Amino acid sequence: MIEESKVIKEYRVTEKSNELISHLNQYTFEVYKQANKFQIAKAIEKQFGVGVARVNTLNQSGKAKRNRRQAGSMGKTASMKKAIVTLKEGDKIEMV
Repeated sequence: MIEESKVIKEYRVTEKSNELISHLNQYTFEVYKQANKFQIAKAIEKQFGVGVARVNTLNQSGKAKRNRRQAGSMGKTASMKKAIVTLKEGDKIEMV
């Protein structure tokens, strides 16, 4: 079992996530890989004091990158799990 304080790694700030916030009241977080939707919802509710209506998760695999120092070898960026959290009507998370 994962501690609620360690489920959420960071808040993702991108152009797409800003559009989701303004139009659909959805927030994007990077979460611990073994966390499930119930644990993510509970952690968001406890940490930010808001109601969660729905949680969508996706596993994003790392991109292949070439290694400049060793000719011919390939590397890979880190994989991560993202959660898109839809809040209940009227709730909002204030990010500074």
